[in-house]
Amino acid sequence: MEVKLVELPVVIGRYLLLIQPTDLLDIAIMIFALYKVFMLVQSTKAASLLKGLLVFLAALMLSSVLHLHGVHFIMNSMVEWGVLALIILFQPEIRRILEQMGSKRFVAFFAHEEVANVMEQTIGQTVLACTEMSQSRTGALIVFERELLLDDLVRSGTVLDASVSSELLKNIFFVKAPMHDGAVIIRNGRVLGAGCMLPLSKNVNLSRDLGMRHRAGIGMSENSDAVVVIVSEETGSISVAIGGMLKRHLKPETLENLLRNELLPQESEETDKQKFSLSGFVNLLAAKKNGGGDDE
Repeated sequence: MEVKLVELPVVIGRYLLLIQPTDLLDIAIMIFALYKVFMLVQSTKAASLLKGLLVFLAALMLSSVLHLHGVHFIMNSMVEWGVLALIILFQPEIRRILEQMGSKRFVAFFAHEEVANVMEQTIGQTVLACTEMSQSRTGALIVFERELLLDDLVRSGTVLDASVSSELLKNIFFVKAPMHDGAVIIRNGRVLGAGCMLPLSKNVNLSRDLGMRHRAGIGMSENSDAVVVIVSEETGSISVAIGGMLKRHLKPETLENLLRNELLPQESEETDKQKFSLSGFVNLLAAKKNGGGDDE
């Protein structure tokens, strides 16, 4: 027994030497797939379906062990259609995963600085428009697309391709304008569509004083990673919906800071901080050197 325990690290080392880069890639892919499955079953509906699936598989194994040939044949036949049934049941979750895999992150990496400059102007024009619409109590619903593409929703309204300006947004949401009831969708600083229909929130715990415009904005943020700006037609208050959460009664400066934090690339800020730290370090060394010369 002592010899075997001594040889155990040697055996493990030999197995580790046999591991190839493709094996590591294989393990990484399986871990990623399992992670996505666990994320998929976070919702109550998915968790209940998973429990039912586990019970079904346990019954299938038990019928085989107990030699219940009739039951085993029926359940085994159901397995053949089970994969198709799971795809149908989990269609929204699977679609969300595929949309994340096909997001525009790779494209945005190459157009980083240009997109940041355009978004700076877009945020400023949006805040200006929302401020004036808030004062005149003009309802507005503005969706800022991020990683998940919203082409299907754009096609539900009038397709446009225009630069964002406060005058354009105010004209779209003017009470007598034909597209004022829908939403404006913005991608990379350009208006893609207006009068677009958004999905309503399914959250039953929302406040009763929230109208259809707010419920549509919250629903949009629940079904995507978009940032949704809402101006109330009744009170003129400005709200922002992100990830199913609604931030209400925002001041123009708060709205601008929130949009900058959510929409502008964070890498540029980190780079500025690094440059500032490096210049500060150089200045500190220079100051020490000059101070040392005076002491001497």
